[in-house]
Amino acid sequence: MPRLDEVFKKSGVPTHTFVLPAEYDRVAVALKTPGRGIIIEGPSGIGKTSCVKRTIDDVGLAASCLFLSARKESDAELIAELPLMGRIGVVVVDDFHRLPGAEKNKLTDFIKVLADEEEQESKVILIGINRAGQTLVEYAPDLLHRVETIPFGRTNVERIQELVLLGERALNCSISIADEIAEEAEGSFAMAQVLCHEACLQGRLLETSSESLPQNITVSLPRIRESVLAELHPRFFSLARDFATGNKLRREGRAPYLNLLRWLSQTQEGVLDTKEAMAKNPELKGSVGQVIEKGHLLHLINSIEQISLLFHFDLETRLLTIEDPKLLYFIRHLIWSKFAAQVGYYSIDFKSRYDFALSFAGEDRDLAESIAEALTSREISVFYDKHEQHRILANDVEEYLAPIYRSESRFVISLLSCKYPRKIWTKFESDNFKHRFGENSVVPIWYTDTTPGMFDESLKYGGLSFNPEGDLSTQVEAIAGVLAQKMEDERAADAGKANG
Repeated sequence: MPRLDEVFKKSGVPTHTFVLPAEYDRVAVALKTPGRGIIIEGPSGIGKTSCVKRTIDDVGLAASCLFLSARKESDAELIAELPLMGRIGVVVVDDFHRLPGAEKNKLTDFIKVLADEEEQESKVILIGINRAGQTLVEYAPDLLHRVETIPFGRTNVERIQELVLLGERALNCSISIADEIAEEAEGSFAMAQVLCHEACLQGRLLETSSESLPQNITVSLPRIRESVLAELHPRFFSLARDFATGNKLRREGRAPYLNLLRWLSQTQEGVLDTKEAMAKNPELKGSVGQVIEKGHLLHLINSIEQISLLFHFDLETRLLTIEDPKLLYFIRHLIWSKFAAQVGYYSIDFKSRYDFALSFAGEDRDLAESIAEALTSREISVFYDKHEQHRILANDVEEYLAPIYRSESRFVISLLSCKYPRKIWTKFESDNFKHRFGENSVVPIWYTDTTPGMFDESLKYGGLSFNPEGDLSTQVEAIAGVLAQKMEDERAADAGKANG
């Protein structure tokens, strides 16, 4: 009699509960077409690999088939050699998206040759995350009509219900909340297996019932969900925390990694288009954009093994992907305000578009740029004109800048050198923020070689000093440290108000 772990399998290819996906027939036809390469793309946990393996068995190609994974170092070496080999039979390259660009190019050329020659005894099948086919075609546009790209999406609830029914028959049982489980799985065969496995455990059904009538399993979905999340917590909480803090917890920053994780949890398939996400969240665009553009996100993923196994970031498409449906399920059920506090952040809500806006004369750009870089490296959002030239371009500059200095930045940093009062643009900027001196929102930085004049009023307020004859980097680091501490105090105060 089948055991529970053999029926509702928490990992591996299902046997008793295999459901033909909607894409099965297309895969079968493509497999029978001589020489035609196949790209299978879609999110994790929806049965791509299971479907390919089952279809290969059904069409009689299993004996000549070799399965390789780009995750395995030994397989990656063999994958690199494929284009140099002769007749290779059927080769499946799983996790194709993880191959380096050069290896993708080699496979691209190889697939084109196989297609043009209609090679009878060689076929390459690539399996990867969402939009893998699009990425491959971008490497070689002329491949488009030489390869069969079959996108897999999240399966419909009817097929999940079929999976549950097959399991019930194999175990001779009836799960009272079968339909609720099908909805809870959100299109993932893998999560349906996990949820049904837990339901049977709670119903104390460990193997096929020997009773003449199906054994009734009466459980509640909240209880199943709670147990599944409790089981996933030890594995995924610390990993989610490490991702959310990035390379270093910066309580003064805007938590860009945490917000990337939060946005991922809100996607249907665990695939986040970071460009679209930043466009929808302009108040976080600066901090999130920085960790992407400067390579910090990619470094984080590549430098921590457990994170690299579960996350993938594609520089070409700017897609951030979760590669384990169980992790996606786990983060979908996080209470984000609570998780942020557990990680060490004060809040994930930000009232202003920028934390700081810099106002300075052009001759003082070296200090302005150094401060901007020092703050952004701390994940603090800064308006610095050079960073936003592409947005300012073709806009009415005054209309674009005025709101930033008037209200859209939490603080304005004014670099008060002897050049500052003489410039048209600094006059315009100061006209828009001078009322904020009384709101504790302006941080003056006085140049030590500048005689106080028209800015005597600023001396009433706390500020910082800069010696143009001194070491730039040392002074910038000190200034940035003070400003970062100020920002951390502000975040703590805002959190206290929110919780009070």
